[in-house]
Amino acid sequence: MNNIVKDADPLQTWEGLKSDPDAVLVDVRTVAEWSFVGIPDLSSLQRDPILLEWKQFPTMETNEGFAAKLLEKLGDQTPSQIYFLCRSGVRSLAAADLMIDVFAAQSKNVECFNIVEGFEGDLDSLGHRGMVNGWKVKGCAWRQS
Repeated sequence: MNNIVKDADPLQTWEGLKSDPDAVLVDVRTVAEWSFVGIPDLSSLQRDPILLEWKQFPTMETNEGFAAKLLEKLGDQTPSQIYFLCRSGVRSLAAADLMIDVFAAQSKNVECFNIVEGFEGDLDSLGHRGMVNGWKVKGCAWRQS
């Protein structure tokens, strides 16, 4: 089994989702981010992202039920790959780290990827996101929720 979280940039993620119908995208940002910044639009791939907060708005405390809730949302499905997305790649790495251990404990071989750059990307020289890189800047489909 592979217990290492892999990195994927937004374009690699899109290609992975496009080429593997069993692959899943989990957006671990907050409700506020989904509402005000937008969410990945996977409708052209005939699926939706799973929206599940890693840090819960407004307190930003870690969602202690994250693993159980994600397993519940997956149901009987064991995806071959799960791509984890947040604003810039930090929360998504923590979520992917947790889930790779959960799947290993269940003897399930699921590749977990952290989407480096995240949805909004790195800070630019003025301290703003959304200009340098990330899901939106790379031209991956998204929409306002």
